Amino acid sequence: MTVQTQMQQAIASALSVEASLTQFTLETENQQMKQLYSQLAEQQRGIVTRLEGRYQQILQEEPQFNQNP
Repeated sequence: MTVQTQMQQAIASALSVEASLTQFTLETENQQMKQLYSQLAEQQRGIVTRLEGRYQQILQEEPQFNQNP
């Protein structure tokens, strides 16, 4: 498995977690849990952003990773 593929999978997984937390926020009626899920989704968005940034950095620094698997 290439570094590119691993990074893409990590980003996809992180996006999935964010989507789940956002869905929990929308579905729960407990206000404390709604707030918690919302905060966690925001934190997860930050993780996704950092992963995407690192992925772009890798592609620029290591052109051989910028190949379609």
